[in-house]
Amino acid sequence: MFELSKPVFYIVDVFAEEKYSGNQLAVFRFVEELHEKEMQQIAREMNFSETAFILSEEKRAGGYDVRIFTPQTEVPFAGHPTLGTAHIIQKEIVKETINEIILNLKIGQIPVIFDTDECSDISWMRQLDPVFGDTYDAELISEILSLNANEIDDRFPIQTVSTGLPTIIVPLKTLKSVKRANVVNSKYLDFTANIDAKTLLIFCSETYNKQNELNVRFFAGRYGIPEDSATGSGNGCLAGYLVKQEYFEKACINLRVEQGYECGRPSLLLLKAEKKGKAIVVDVGGKVKTIAKGTLV
Repeated sequence: MFELSKPVFYIVDVFAEEKYSGNQLAVFRFVEELHEKEMQQIAREMNFSETAFILSEEKRAGGYDVRIFTPQTEVPFAGHPTLGTAHIIQKEIVKETINEIILNLKIGQIPVIFDTDECSDISWMRQLDPVFGDTYDAELISEILSLNANEIDDRFPIQTVSTGLPTIIVPLKTLKSVKRANVVNSKYLDFTANIDAKTLLIFCSETYNKQNELNVRFFAGRYGIPEDSATGSGNGCLAGYLVKQEYFEKACINLRVEQGYECGRPSLLLLKAEKKGKAIVVDVGGKVKTIAKGTLV
């Protein structure tokens, strides 16, 4: 089916604390001729949490057209594919040092800023303004997570937040509870059937690594990702939540967030957010590296 195009792809490591941890994805370049069904099939066969496709190497409206697919469906926005794709555009298409690349995604244009220190490999993406939605009962959510309701930190709400991908944010009291959480799939599917938010992010302020401020787990079974090792979109929602709720007793944050320890792929995400008037400005950053290159045959 793909004999004529044989598109080139890159394997990119995003948010990794150590080599081959974090969250890997495949980024395909110049696939404008591929149909949507072909992109979906490729994403299924690659079997990463997401696969990104750069449709054209020419800019449109100042940005590069990109589509993102999980093994099951297309998604309007996802964090590590956004950073990974921008990294490939800079290194393999533009091939020069630039400060910013804009991606045209389903949710709109997302800018990615590159750290000026060439040795850091850190990239930052500006999120859409967080939108705050429904709140939920601790008893209901605790049953979905196989926890007791008293393990949820009742100083703060369980709430849907979206910076592009609606996510239910669940504050827990201890790292022990974060580790113990286990999604009951039938209850999760029933709960998310008729609401916009299909993903769950749980977190606490206890960490494995003392250099970090938060530990996070992220569940997205409806997108074919039972647990994600590192999620920029979910952590962008979390950043907005932390500022709005003044979780750290201030209206701005600059945090190191660990994720993926429970599934054996430790990752590190960097979050910056602050209130500016009525808005909350959110940036999510992390290390991005190319680890392989191939051609689809």
